[in-house]
Amino acid sequence: MDSMLTNLTNTRRALHAVAELLIAGPQYEAAGDIRLKARPGGFGSWLDPATAVSGTGLITSTGRFPINGTLTELAAGAGIVPRSLRDVYSGGPDFAVDEPLDVSAAAAQVLLRAFTDGDAALRAFAPGEEPVLWPEHFDIGISAGEINYGISPGDSVIGEPYAYVGPWQVPSGAFWNQSFGAARTLVELSTPQGILDFFEAGRTAAAQ
Repeated sequence: MDSMLTNLTNTRRALHAVAELLIAGPQYEAAGDIRLKARPGGFGSWLDPATAVSGTGLITSTGRFPINGTLTELAAGAGIVPRSLRDVYSGGPDFAVDEPLDVSAAAAQVLLRAFTDGDAALRAFAPGEEPVLWPEHFDIGISAGEINYGISPGDSVIGEPYAYVGPWQVPSGAFWNQSFGAARTLVELSTPQGILDFFEAGRTAAAQ
């Protein structure tokens, strides 16, 4: 694994852990809602505008805290009680609370830009839908016409950010290059317009 892919993987795992255990989990404990949303430069709580990740920092109503040390140390500094969501879904980050948060600023910029560009493309593609960043798989997406559209910052199959189109019933054809439908990396789709064009191509391919 090259150094950039390693940095992307380590940073994604750390940000995913922060997203679930320090934002979505406490939000669920307080209000029964696990949804997150993209924010300029990052992502944050669906319900609390004061709680977010921006770059390599965790922002709360009490200040900004660098994402480093362990998850337990970050939570204590920010005054947050970590809350996993294993009782809500079976996925989520595979991350121990005493594991170091290995976050690269350059990798964080790539991953968080994927969310903001993806959010912009989704809103242009389906203005009536509100994109949701789900903490389970750490992807932002919508469903429209029995098709899932979204952006993932990467996973165990595709190790870098990618856009996806996932029909509930995947058709045959060259467009569909994944078991769940189709995916294109954001190296290929480098702008919100490029992502939008891919979503539109996926909708057309699914209808044929």
